[in-house]
This record gives sequence, C-alpha cells and structure tokens, in this order.
Amino acid sequence: MAKGKIKVTTENIFPIIKKFLYSDHEIFLRELISNATDATKKLNVISSTGEFKGEIGDTTIEVIIDKKAKTITVKDKGVGMTKEDVEKYINQIAFSGAEEFVDKFKDQDDAAGIIGKFGLGFYSSFMVAERVEIITKSYKGETAVIWECDGSPEFTLKNHKKKEDRGTEIVLHIDSDSTEFLEDTRIKTLLDKYCKFMPVAIKFGEKSEWIDNKKGKKDKDGNVEKEEIKVENIVNNPSPAWTKSPSSLKPEDYNSFYKELYPMNFEDPLFHIHLNVDYPFNLTGILYFPKISPNMEMQKDKIQLFSKQVFITDSVEGIVPDFLMLLHGVIDSPDIPLNVSRSYLQADGAVKKIASHISKKVSDKLEELFKKDREDFENKWDDIKIFIEFGMLSDEKFAERAKKFTLYKTTDGKYYTMDELTNKIKKNQTDKDKKLVYLYTNDSEGQHSFINAATTKGYEVIVMDTHLTAHLVGKLEQMQENSVFTRVDADTIDKLINKDEEIPNKLSDKEQEKLKPVIEGVMSKEKFNVQFESMSEKDQPMTVVQPEFMRRMKDMSAVGGGGMNMFGGAMPDTYNLVVNTNHPLISKILKEKDKKKQKEITKRTADLALLSQNMLKGEELTKFINQSLELI
Repeated sequence: MAKGKIKVTTENIFPIIKKFLYSDHEIFLRELISNATDATKKLNVISSTGEFKGEIGDTTIEVIIDKKAKTITVKDKGVGMTKEDVEKYINQIAFSGAEEFVDKFKDQDDAAGIIGKFGLGFYSSFMVAERVEIITKSYKGETAVIWECDGSPEFTLKNHKKKEDRGTEIVLHIDSDSTEFLEDTRIKTLLDKYCKFMPVAIKFGEKSEWIDNKKGKKDKDGNVEKEEIKVENIVNNPSPAWTKSPSSLKPEDYNSFYKELYPMNFEDPLFHIHLNVDYPFNLTGILYFPKISPNMEMQKDKIQLFSKQVFITDSVEGIVPDFLMLLHGVIDSPDIPLNVSRSYLQADGAVKKIASHISKKVSDKLEELFKKDREDFENKWDDIKIFIEFGMLSDEKFAERAKKFTLYKTTDGKYYTMDELTNKIKKNQTDKDKKLVYLYTNDSEGQHSFINAATTKGYEVIVMDTHLTAHLVGKLEQMQENSVFTRVDADTIDKLINKDEEIPNKLSDKEQEKLKPVIEGVMSKEKFNVQFESMSEKDQPMTVVQPEFMRRMKDMSAVGGGGMNMFGGAMPDTYNLVVNTNHPLISKILKEKDKKKQKEITKRTADLALLSQNMLKGEELTKFINQSLELI
C-alpha cells in the first residue's frame, strides 16, 4: 500500500481556486458525471484507433444511493485508470491529461472535443463528502487500485483485487451536513438539471432489494450471502435534437423536443432556429419562438447553456443578447468554458463573439422565413413583433438587418415592409417642410374617430401597440431620414400632416377671446390648454389631443428610459382642448345669452370630447350619463 501527500503547487493551485468559485455544493454531481462521460468517450476514441481491441459493451454510467452506508457512487465503464494514472491525474491536483491525449490523437476527428480536463472536477466531491474512494481498473488490464482520502492532503493508494470490470467507481461517504443528497428526489432533480442531455446513458437507482448471491457464496456461519440489487432507470437523453442534423429532423421532432425541455408548456412554439456552426467557433443549438404577450413578460431561465451536452446555466442574462431572452431553447458550445462563474462568462471574449453570432443567425432565419412564405410570416407577426422591436432597440446590428423583414400593419389589416410603406405614403403624407409623416395608433378602438378622420383623407395609419412603441418610434425616426412618427390622436387631422392649407375662420380674434374663458370655466386649467383652430365644419366641435412629444416622453418613462422633468419627478399629463371655430355648435355657444345654459352646453360638448378619448370617468361620467338620460 502506498501513502503520500497530494501535490499542490503554486503552478497548479490557481485553476483550482477559480474552479471552486461555485455557489452551490450540488455541482459535485455534474463534475463527477462529466468525468465519467469523458472517460467513456475516450474509450470510444481509442477503440476506433485500434489501441483498445476489447469489447466496449454496455457503457451506461450508474449513480447509486446507499442510504444505509450513507454513500453515493458514480460508476462508469470507461477507460479506467492505472496506479500511475491515479498518481498523475488525482494526486497532482489540476494536472490535465487533455493536452497529452489530444496531441497523441491529433489526427482523429473531434479528439479535442471529447476529452475534458479529467481529474479537475473530482475534488468538488469534498464539498459534500467526508471521505472519498476511487476504485478503478484500466482498460489496459492492470490490477485495479483503490484510492482513499478524507479531504486532507493525506491519501492511501493500494491494489484492489475484487474489482474485475473496466472503469471507475467514485464512492462518496456523505458528511453530516450534506445528508440531503442521500434523498432520491434531490439526486433526481440534480440529474434532470445538469445531466439530462449528457452524451452517455445514465442510470439512477437506490440499493433497496436483497437476492440470493448467484455464486452461492457463504458467510462465516455457513449461510448463503445476500447481495443488494439496484432499482434503477435511464434518466437522460444522450442524443437530443440539437446534436442531430437538421435534415434528419421533422417539424414534429422539434415540437417533441420542445415538450421535453418544457413539459409544463402546452403550446407549441411558432417556429424554431436550428443553430449549427463550425467556424469561427463550434456552436449547436435550437432556439424556439414562443408566443410572446404584448406586454413582453420576461420568462427568464428559458434558454439553457451547455458545453458538450453538459449543463452550465440557465441564467443567461448578460451572456446572450437581451432580446434573445424572450426565446426558449438550448445553446451548446465547447468553446464556452464549463467551470467558471457567470460573471466570467459575461466578460469572456469567445462568449461575446458567440452571442453576436447567434444574433446574426436569428436575423438570418427570420429573413429566410419571411422570403420563403410571407403569408405565414404575416400570420405570425402579431405574436413575434414584440421580440423584433426589442431586438431593434437593444442591438444596432440586428436593427439594421431587421429592416428586411420587419412588418408594419395598417388599420385595414395589410402588412408592409418599411420600404413598401414609404413608397406608398410619400406622395400623400409629406408635409410642408418636406418631412414624411408616418401616422400610427396604439389603440385602434379607442382612437377610432381619429383614425377615421385620417383614412378619410387617404392617409395610412399603422398599428403600433406594444409598450415599447414610444421607444421604437424614436429609433425609427433615427433610421428613417427626414421622417417623423406621430400618433393619430396627437393633433387635429390638418395639423398632423401640416400642408399649409388655410381654411377660412368664422370666428374673429375678438370672438375667440370672448369664448375662451367660457370654455376654460368647465375644464381644468392645470391639465388642459384651450386652443382655437379653423377646421372643417364636419370635424368635431371640440377635440382632446396630447402633443406627440409630451405623450411619448411619458410613455417612455413608463417603461424606463426618459420622461423625467428637470426637477426629477414624473412628467404630468397635459392635453390640448382644440376648439373648431367653424363648427355650428361653437357659434351657438358664443351667441347663447343665458349664462347657465351656455355653461351647460359648453360642459356637455367638452365632456363628449373627453368621452371620445376615454377620459371621462368617475363622478363626471355619472353626471353626464344622468343628464343624457334626462334629455332623452
């Protein structure tokens, strides 16, 4: 039997320090199964080269709980280790055999991709175990050995003649502070979280049944010994959809995998993007477009990040572009470092390049879908537009690429790209200053009268009704040269697109000055500014509008990004009450001699203007209804 001290040097301690910046002790299981997977895949490689000529056989990894012995065992049937291997990979902490192995098999495909830094993750065992045993037998046929350590630098290493099969067993003697890991449900949860798609089959079981020993061995009293068997089942899918060729998968395969990822999500996704990149880095994955609600409820933790099918994190904020957080799915890249903190990932150059590339692939796929079947794309537009808008606001490159497939729906239900819309409206919706005016509504029903006035004049009104609209119109104004976006209720129809067309005014300046205090007497001066305009007799006698700039700043404030005044408070609601000087009712109010009746007519006319904007509420609405009933 050999005894010794684990070699820890200043050269190799720093990778370990970085490695053990784990927030949860539960990571140990991922590390041990990752090592078991690497050992199994390494066996396949050396078998394919002829170095190993034996039968590979069943390579299922086993995870076994023994509550009686208070142990967890992770057992593989991979390459195993010789005594020298144990001393090299286990006793010399942080020494990696990856470089040596890759160099030896550099002519083999994927040699670098199938070997992890064997041994590095092993020491995470001591976060939950008071004592750890490694029982291992190399594929080379040498005598098995057992290594044992209690977490101190002291260890023992000796031959183990009982182990006859190839591979490695890691036996964790769980310490008193970590007995939660002896519970089936706890281990099942961890296996589902970290190992659900590892590339080697994994069995999980608990020693729970006793049977007669098949070899008839007897104990010291002459009785036939009993041995325990495991109640177990396969807990992972070694060949998930993202590892397969897109050409081999049907739409139902993608939907089936979506259900596998999200068993509680009963709606099929709208469509998917299968990522398959081998240059300038390796990247695979599937991203799904779920139906996204207009208020853009962020469902975080829906994209899972993997490295060689080993789960890293589902907290991808700061790792993938913000707007991609609205998607669901899987991203897998061996170029993403496995054993580092999320803050390190966010700063890692390779991760940033991957994030940028994913953004491009998403935009490429959207453009492809648009060109391939525009009608289908239009049918899905209302469900994905919030995603596109978020992407345009948060990613400049995506915004530029999105010009090709972003759609704008008009109030009559037709869809246009920005170029198509521009060509359609530039003749009729260019104002006196040569600016192209895009009219939009965020509430087709509530703003119906304004929309009707605009469409009657032959104007197109586009529907922009997400809570990102205020930010988006500003972005579009930056992207569209010499243009302005104006909500259809921001002013009267002649002022929305000012073409400098004069309409004769039936009221003189003196008559307007006389009428103004009458109207101000029924409105809040703090909230409403009364202004007179000469409009068509067919237009409303009074109209409530909110200037585009003021309303936009307020809307932006509601979702962040502006809208604070110089004193640091939220911007107040201010409106214009536009009085149509050419409407017969306004002339009637001016000529009415009975002051009480004049006020009553004025109030009712103003209330109608408020009602059309859904601004007549509470006591004022009740009074209006009762007065209307009396008149009837």
